[in-house]
Amino acid sequence: MTTGEEMAVKIGLISDVHATVAPLREALTLFAQEHVDLVLCTGDLAGYGTELEQSIELLVEKGCITILGNHDIWYLDNQVEGQEGGVETFFHTLPVTWEAMIEGKRIFAVHASPPLSLTRGITLLNQDEKIVSKEKEQWAHELEEYDLDVLIVGHTHQVFAEVLGQTLVINPGSTKFNHSCAILSLPGLEVRIVSLSGKMARKVWHWGMMTRAGLDN
Repeated sequence: MTTGEEMAVKIGLISDVHATVAPLREALTLFAQEHVDLVLCTGDLAGYGTELEQSIELLVEKGCITILGNHDIWYLDNQVEGQEGGVETFFHTLPVTWEAMIEGKRIFAVHASPPLSLTRGITLLNQDEKIVSKEKEQWAHELEEYDLDVLIVGHTHQVFAEVLGQTLVINPGSTKFNHSCAILSLPGLEVRIVSLSGKMARKVWHWGMMTRAGLDN
């Protein structure tokens, strides 16, 4: 007899890689050890770090499903016309959203918020890492029209898995800044947040933290 866990479909979730390979590689190694069925990256491969090409190579090597983030679009906007390389070619192949029906659950992914926003992020936590009830209620109302079982986002550098109305909304956080990734199991809708880089997963990261803790702490 097989158990429910053995029958579960596992999805590895990462976001906001920001051109930094080490935590990305750690997350992908973890996913392999956990025998995930697919890996989804919700964008922002570019920005802040210096290892964009290496990050893309690793995602491609591992067969990750990847969507565009705002930093990826900005990267394309800043390139000289007619000098397209491998990074630009890769970004041009990426969609803005991804959706699938898995184990009877409708899953939708976008970098910031549906239907197509790459910049209007879903922010649910305050700087003390506590859920803001007003934000939760507002987003629950906005998501009603989409009829989703699972919504996967990134962008805000916040880590959460919250049920908003009828939708489980997951942000795995930034592999670089939050030191985190996540594993979603279906059809049970269990979410496990995993810490990376030997550090406690930081539920909230913002630029103001740089002055106190440094960019990569």
